[in-house]
Amino acid sequence: MDRQSSPFALLALLLLAGMTAAGQFAKVSVIFPELATAYPAAATSLGFLVSILSLTGVLTGLVAGMMVARIGVRRVVIAGLVLGALMSGVQSLLPAMPLMLASRAVEGISHIALVVSLPTLIAQLSAERHRPYTMTLWGSYFGATFALMAWLGAPLARQHGIGALFQTHAVLMLVLAVALAVTLPKGVVARKQEPLPNLRTILADHPKIYSSPYIGAPALGWLFYTLTFVALLTVLPPYLPDATRGTLSFWMPIAGTIVSLTLGAQLLRFIPATRIVLLGLAAASMSLIVMWMFPTSMAPPIAAFGALGLVQGASFTAIPQLNPKAADQALANGALAQMGNLGNLLGTPILLSMTTPMGFDGAILFALLAYAGGAAVHLHASRRRRLR
Repeated sequence: MDRQSSPFALLALLLLAGMTAAGQFAKVSVIFPELATAYPAAATSLGFLVSILSLTGVLTGLVAGMMVARIGVRRVVIAGLVLGALMSGVQSLLPAMPLMLASRAVEGISHIALVVSLPTLIAQLSAERHRPYTMTLWGSYFGATFALMAWLGAPLARQHGIGALFQTHAVLMLVLAVALAVTLPKGVVARKQEPLPNLRTILADHPKIYSSPYIGAPALGWLFYTLTFVALLTVLPPYLPDATRGTLSFWMPIAGTIVSLTLGAQLLRFIPATRIVLLGLAAASMSLIVMWMFPTSMAPPIAAFGALGLVQGASFTAIPQLNPKAADQALANGALAQMGNLGNLLGTPILLSMTTPMGFDGAILFALLAYAGGAAVHLHASRRRRLR
């Protein structure tokens, strides 16, 4: 297939597959109260239904990047969708909590397989002139899926039961698996003709990959972004003015998606992705300082999350810009998935530990320190690339 022809229908299927991967998180988050009713004896273990996916991603993210290039990206995508469909099918039966948790752990393998292989395929299938747009769309898939799940998925679960939501998710994944098995050509990404890595190789390769200013830099910068995104959306609302809290809770995440798909995509046509990440971090930091100075104003928190939209698309676009080879892109996507899951896992507990003694000031300080850390990682990596 001619990559310059940019097969939009195939890219749309891959993006939809990515949304079903994001749905593996969203389908549980948006119906958390209903799950608490379905499992009244679960108590605190209910929270693991969400976090166990992040834990699986932390443990297997970079391993998935190593395996994808050797197994074959096409196989991994189709297998990830089928496995995800099977686990949603099991969950639709609302089994006992131990089995439910086990199904979520297995689903984490499906999730990490998809979020490593799909962006690698999208980058390879996109013509260079279209890549800023397709990778920006990929960077927005998580927020878009959560919005859709809250709009359509939660009412479905309330009207027809939790099982109906899980069944719908399973059917969507299975349909996409069949569609991609038929339409996705073989050989889009050449398989790496090497044996599967053993544990010693995996452990030895981790520091090599994360120390690389090409493969590891997007992931390490992404860690500092993901430390704050979900954490701020979770912890910040009680500190917002009562009159505007609901409006801000809606517009903050939407602002990031809008900026990513509009201004971010246009800037990526002219400016290297890593510079746009730095621009987004700087703009978000300035917005937070203004928010600290004028805590009742609506504009600063929306502006802060809008600026983070620049970080979303540019972080994914930086991977193919810095790593022309598909095998390196798979490793970089695996590292990014691993760091993203680590950020999601640690962000909210760290933020709570700072807001408990410091309140609103602690939330602002937490975000500023995180964005300074992300900027430092990218500036250091950029300097090392120039020296090479």
